[in-house]
Amino acid sequence: RDNFIRLCNPHLEKMKEDILYHFALGTGTHDFPALFGDVKFVCVGGSPSRMKAFIAYIAEELGLGSPGCDYPNICAGTDRYAMYKVGPVLSVSHGMGIPSISIMLHELIKLLYHAKCSNITIIRIGTSGGIGLEPGSVVITRQSVDATFKPQFEQVVLGKTVIRSTNLDEQLAQELMQCSKEIGQFNTVIGNTMCTLDFYEGQGRLDGAICSYNEEEKLKYLKEAYDSGVRNIEMESSVFAAMCNLSGVKAAVVCVTLLNRLEGDQISSSHDVLVEYQQRPQKLVGYFIKKSLGKV
Repeated sequence: RDNFIRLCNPHLEKMKEDILYHFALGTGTHDFPALFGDVKFVCVGGSPSRMKAFIAYIAEELGLGSPGCDYPNICAGTDRYAMYKVGPVLSVSHGMGIPSISIMLHELIKLLYHAKCSNITIIRIGTSGGIGLEPGSVVITRQSVDATFKPQFEQVVLGKTVIRSTNLDEQLAQELMQCSKEIGQFNTVIGNTMCTLDFYEGQGRLDGAICSYNEEEKLKYLKEAYDSGVRNIEMESSVFAAMCNLSGVKAAVVCVTLLNRLEGDQISSSHDVLVEYQQRPQKLVGYFIKKSLGKV
């Protein structure tokens, strides 16, 4: 049965036109069903260049593009986000942190709704700091937790705190894990992902401009996180999980770890090594999409 996007906003039905300002798209100027109606997979990640690289990769994997083909940025009218499409796959950048991905997701979910898309799978691919894992390990998120290890996202709405669930689709996580086993190229685990409000103090780093704790306190906190099931730390997964849940969309988070935070705070691997690490979530999700489309 077709599963359509669920909008949790009755006011949208009263609007003659919906302008997706940060995408430079609008229902009055663009034919959303014609442009996006065939989309089944949406992959989102922080960097515009990484998401452009992903669309080129998936085009080649699906046999939908030619080598060296350039893919235009659908959101070229703005410098906030970048969006690329090939076949049933949409690739969108979301910037860094909860506010940036939240804005993008509001407009992405509305885009998919206006396009009358059904049976959508959204996957965030990105980088993270690992806890107790070798650098280069890939973490498939079971649930996103906050900095106190609770599986929830707090949103202040009209001055009141609203608590939203951050569980992710368990079956999708298991399917991705099976894909990684079939690829057999890198270590992959399913674990909780801690989503923080910043990169430095919020993640217990000792190398920011401000730090009010010592190394012993830092390690105690990170070990508590590990004991609670956390295997990596990033800055977008909580609102991503919450908004996908509310919209009835199957969602997953797949992030590679660039370092083991129990052993240090700064990323010291070479550029070439980091580039290879960052390709691992792309390979895993690319294989999943190919398998889902019967091309494996």
